[in-house]
Amino acid sequence: MVTVMRRRLLFLAQLAVVGAILTAVAAAQSTVKALQSKAQAGDVLSQFDLGVAYDRGDGVPQNHTKAVFWFQKAAERGLAPAQLNLGIAYDLGRGVQQDYFKAAMWYRKAAEQGLAGAESNLGSLYVNGQGVTRDDGQAVVWYRKAADQGYANAQFLLGEYYLGDGRLPPDWTQAAFWYRKAADQGLADAEFHLGNLYEIGQGMPQDYTLAATWYRKAAEQGYADAQSRLGILYSTGKGVLQDDVQAANWTRKAAEQGDAGAQYYLGLICFLGQGVPQDFAESYFWLDLAASGKLDAPVLEKATKSRDQAASHLTPADLSQAQARASKWFAEHTVSK
Repeated sequence: MVTVMRRRLLFLAQLAVVGAILTAVAAAQSTVKALQSKAQAGDVLSQFDLGVAYDRGDGVPQNHTKAVFWFQKAAERGLAPAQLNLGIAYDLGRGVQQDYFKAAMWYRKAAEQGLAGAESNLGSLYVNGQGVTRDDGQAVVWYRKAADQGYANAQFLLGEYYLGDGRLPPDWTQAAFWYRKAADQGLADAEFHLGNLYEIGQGMPQDYTLAATWYRKAAEQGYADAQSRLGILYSTGKGVLQDDVQAANWTRKAAEQGDAGAQYYLGLICFLGQGVPQDFAESYFWLDLAASGKLDAPVLEKATKSRDQAASHLTPADLSQAQARASKWFAEHTVSK
């Protein structure tokens, strides 16, 4: 009797969950119908919100073409967020044919209204010479407008700009300043790059402890490069207490995301049994992935030799199994790579 009652309660609970989901769906659909009515009547905010609904697939099937249609309606009436989203659509070719000139035009309209995202995106078009004549001065002007509003992505991009790309000599101090601004807001890209500057001692005094601190912040957000560097710091004991287990753990996290360098180091870790049980099959697997990844020629040669050395410790059956595992990994990760 107790079991029957418990099953009934579970069933009723499941019905309640399903009912809540159906209610939420119905509410979303009702909201979209109301938006459609207002948007068609010319309400500019409803036109924008309906575009967002189509762009995200909220309450309606996702349809980027319809999203662009409604963004265009609102953008032509001067709504800055709609102008930004329309610029993004043309920038990415999402729901419309890619057109950098039109992307720049709509970004500019929104940027001239002070919308930070548009200012930042317009700066990037100037950096790359897409839809506008390449102009570093204009790029900095627009990045700075957005950065001064506290827009973390623009602050990071300013750091990237000052780090240089071969066109200008790097300004390490300015790069560190803007990376720090963005990192303080939790932007993983900036946290990693700031950690890297602390590690190499550029733009500030070398400090492995602070390097590890910033790497960890980015690593905990799933940033593969930071996970890999943090693993190396644990392996060498720089900025943290030397810990082979932590080194293996962080290196594995990066390797599982497809970082070829981390895959190489993890293969060596498994070969030597540092922080993990020695496992030649596991070593072969990671080294095989690394050897097929993006590595510099000298490292690639080392990875290939190490893989072959690991293979020499395996039986034909174990080697075949490791190779099959690597092939399966490649098949599952080809699209994301």
